Amino acid sequence: MTAPQALRALIVDDEALARLRLRSLLQDAAEPAVQVLGEAADADQALAWLQAHEADLVLLDIRMPGRDGMQLAAALRSLPAPPCVVFVTAHGNHALRAFDLDAVDYLTKPVQRDRLQAALRRVLQRRWPIESQPVPLQDEPVLVVSDRGRVLRVPVAEVLVLKAELKYVTLRTAGASHLLDDSLTDLERRLGKGFIRIHRNALVAARAVRELRRRADGGAEDAWAVRVAPLDEWLPVSRRQLAAVRESLAAAR
Repeated sequence: MTAPQALRALIVDDEALARLRLRSLLQDAAEPAVQVLGEAADADQALAWLQAHEADLVLLDIRMPGRDGMQLAAALRSLPAPPCVVFVTAHGNHALRAFDLDAVDYLTKPVQRDRLQAALRRVLQRRWPIESQPVPLQDEPVLVVSDRGRVLRVPVAEVLVLKAELKYVTLRTAGASHLLDDSLTDLERRLGKGFIRIHRNALVAARAVRELRRRADGGAEDAWAVRVAPLDEWLPVSRRQLAAVRESLAAAR
């Protein structure tokens, strides 16, 4: 199917000024261009509009009166021809849920022109994929994190340590640290056997563990530790998890 000259879009945001600003940015978009066919101030208005019209793209706020943007995005998936969804929100802490709902992109306000244009190109590729373009057999698994207004996709293959601290989980790679809203239990379930729980508050990538050793300065609860490369740090192993850690390391031989 040939791509249209312009993407047909619906803007959904409870703030009129936010809709006006986004419409202005979309009017300047090119490759692809965008034709804004309608606006809605809440989820019910958006669904009513989409039952009478077709759209290629819904640009969607999250916090709105009544059903929020996440609930609307879930409802859109049941439409006969569901549009692509790009979230546009002032809140960067819902990105993981957004991508679980198959969102094309997640933009934080104030929206930058170049980020919006990149999101529109992704919509075009999603809606009208180029047949000659090779399609990977399997997407690389990632964890989605928010970092100072940016939304980053961190490959699971780069994750070394996940540690629960207060309300957040700290994700560490060889060169960076990020905060996640997810619980450690949920992450353990999703990541599977590639990660070992070494303590009630920590998971480590099995591939990164180089050594298990008794600590000279450890107490009864954390007398053992593992060395994690390439961080080259020793992390405590709880007595409760010691047998499971030994078993996981032995299975990885």
